[in-house]
Amino acid sequence: MAEAVKKPRPEFRNIGIGQILTSYRLPLAGRVSILHRASGALLFIFLPFLLYLFDQSLTSELSFEVFKVFLSNIIVKLITLVLAWAFLFHFCAGIRHLLMDTNHNAVSKEKGKSSSVIVFAVSSLLTIAFALKLFGAF
Repeated sequence: MAEAVKKPRPEFRNIGIGQILTSYRLPLAGRVSILHRASGALLFIFLPFLLYLFDQSLTSELSFEVFKVFLSNIIVKLITLVLAWAFLFHFCAGIRHLLMDTNHNAVSKEKGKSSSVIVFAVSSLLTIAFALKLFGAF
Protein backbone atom coordinates (compact mmCIF):
# COMPACT_ATOMS: atom_id res chain seq x y z
CA MET A 1 0.00 0.00 0.00
CA ALA A 2 1.28 3.46 -0.90
CA GLU A 3 2.34 5.74 1.86
CA ALA A 4 -0.17 8.37 2.87
CA VAL A 5 0.93 11.83 1.89
CA LYS A 6 0.72 14.19 4.82
CA LYS A 7 -0.70 17.60 4.09
CA PRO A 8 1.03 20.47 5.83
CA ARG A 9 -1.07 21.80 8.64
CA PRO A 10 -2.23 25.40 8.28
CA GLU A 11 -0.43 27.89 10.46
CA PHE A 12 -2.47 30.36 12.45
CA ARG A 13 -0.74 33.38 13.89
CA ASN A 14 -1.91 36.28 15.94
CA ILE A 15 -2.05 39.43 13.90
CA GLY A 16 -1.61 42.96 15.08
CA ILE A 17 -3.61 46.11 14.40
CA GLY A 18 -0.98 47.21 11.87
CA GLN A 19 -1.59 44.15 9.72
CA ILE A 20 -5.34 44.61 9.94
CA LEU A 21 -5.12 48.23 8.81
CA THR A 22 -2.62 47.68 6.00
CA SER A 23 -3.18 44.14 4.70
CA TYR A 24 -6.92 43.54 4.92
CA ARG A 25 -9.55 45.32 2.87
CA LEU A 26 -12.64 45.37 5.01
CA PRO A 27 -16.01 45.82 3.34
CA LEU A 28 -17.87 49.01 4.14
CA ALA A 29 -20.16 47.22 6.57
CA GLY A 30 -17.11 46.02 8.51
CA ARG A 31 -15.74 49.53 8.73
CA VAL A 32 -19.09 50.82 10.00
CA SER A 33 -19.12 48.08 12.62
CA ILE A 34 -15.62 48.93 13.84
CA LEU A 35 -16.34 52.67 13.85
CA HIS A 36 -19.58 52.00 15.74
CA ARG A 37 -17.57 50.34 18.49
CA ALA A 38 -14.85 53.00 18.44
CA SER A 39 -17.36 55.85 18.63
CA GLY A 40 -19.11 54.15 21.55
CA ALA A 41 -15.81 53.77 23.37
CA LEU A 42 -14.94 57.41 22.67
CA LEU A 43 -18.27 58.55 24.07
CA PHE A 44 -17.80 56.41 27.16
CA ILE A 45 -14.29 57.74 27.81
CA PHE A 46 -15.34 61.37 27.40
CA LEU A 47 -18.54 61.01 29.41
CA PRO A 48 -17.17 63.01 32.39
CA PHE A 49 -16.23 65.87 30.04
CA LEU A 50 -19.68 65.83 28.46
CA LEU A 51 -21.37 65.80 31.86
CA TYR A 52 -19.19 68.73 32.94
CA LEU A 53 -20.25 70.73 29.87
CA PHE A 54 -23.89 69.85 30.48
CA ASP A 55 -23.63 70.85 34.16
CA GLN A 56 -21.97 74.16 33.30
CA SER A 57 -24.64 75.01 30.78
CA LEU A 58 -27.54 74.41 33.19
CA THR A 59 -26.42 75.46 36.67
CA SER A 60 -27.01 79.21 36.49
CA GLU A 61 -26.78 82.21 34.19
CA LEU A 62 -23.27 82.93 35.40
CA SER A 63 -22.11 79.36 34.79
CA PHE A 64 -23.67 79.51 31.31
CA GLU A 65 -21.57 82.60 30.55
CA VAL A 66 -18.47 80.73 31.76
CA PHE A 67 -19.56 77.82 29.56
CA LYS A 68 -19.79 80.09 26.50
CA VAL A 69 -16.30 81.46 27.16
CA PHE A 70 -14.95 77.93 27.66
CA LEU A 71 -16.59 76.76 24.44
CA SER A 72 -15.16 79.67 22.47
CA ASN A 73 -11.71 78.04 22.66
CA ILE A 74 -10.86 76.40 19.32
CA ILE A 75 -9.46 73.23 20.95
CA VAL A 76 -12.64 72.74 22.96
CA LYS A 77 -14.67 73.30 19.80
CA LEU A 78 -12.68 70.64 17.95
CA ILE A 79 -13.08 68.17 20.83
CA THR A 80 -16.79 68.94 20.89
CA LEU A 81 -16.99 68.41 17.13
CA VAL A 82 -15.27 65.02 17.38
CA LEU A 83 -17.63 64.00 20.18
CA ALA A 84 -20.61 65.21 18.15
CA TRP A 85 -19.41 63.08 15.23
CA ALA A 86 -19.02 60.10 17.59
CA PHE A 87 -22.53 60.57 18.94
CA LEU A 88 -24.17 61.08 15.54
CA PHE A 89 -22.31 58.18 13.93
CA HIS A 90 -23.01 55.89 16.88
CA PHE A 91 -26.68 56.87 16.80
CA CYS A 92 -27.06 56.26 13.04
CA ALA A 93 -25.17 52.95 13.17
CA GLY A 94 -27.25 51.88 16.16
CA ILE A 95 -30.44 52.50 14.22
CA ARG A 96 -28.96 50.46 11.37
CA HIS A 97 -28.31 47.57 13.75
CA LEU A 98 -31.82 47.81 15.19
CA LEU A 99 -33.31 47.69 11.70
CA MET A 100 -31.17 44.67 10.86
CA ASP A 101 -32.37 42.97 14.06
CA THR A 102 -36.03 43.51 13.20
CA ASN A 103 -35.87 42.81 9.46
CA HIS A 104 -34.00 39.67 8.48
CA ASN A 105 -34.15 40.64 4.81
CA ALA A 106 -31.79 43.52 5.66
CA VAL A 107 -29.04 41.07 6.58
CA SER A 108 -27.42 40.50 3.22
CA LYS A 109 -24.28 41.68 1.50
CA GLU A 110 -26.10 44.17 -0.73
CA LYS A 111 -28.32 45.60 2.01
CA GLY A 112 -25.33 45.78 4.37
CA LYS A 113 -23.38 47.85 1.89
CA SER A 114 -26.29 50.16 1.09
CA SER A 115 -27.16 50.69 4.75
CA SER A 116 -23.49 51.41 5.49
CA VAL A 117 -23.43 54.08 2.80
CA ILE A 118 -26.59 55.59 4.29
CA VAL A 119 -25.03 55.62 7.78
CA PHE A 120 -21.90 57.37 6.50
CA ALA A 121 -23.90 59.89 4.47
CA VAL A 122 -26.45 60.79 7.16
CA SER A 123 -23.91 61.01 9.98
CA SER A 124 -21.56 63.10 7.81
CA LEU A 125 -24.32 65.53 6.84
CA LEU A 126 -25.46 65.89 10.45
CA THR A 127 -21.86 66.42 11.61
CA ILE A 128 -21.30 69.08 8.94
CA ALA A 129 -24.49 70.86 10.03
CA PHE A 130 -23.34 70.71 13.66
CA ALA A 131 -19.89 72.03 12.69
CA LEU A 132 -21.40 74.94 10.78
CA LYS A 133 -23.54 75.84 13.79
CA LEU A 134 -20.63 75.37 16.22
CA PHE A 135 -18.28 77.60 14.26
CA GLY A 136 -20.92 80.27 13.69
CA ALA A 137 -21.89 79.89 10.05
CA PHE A 138 -25.56 80.35 10.99
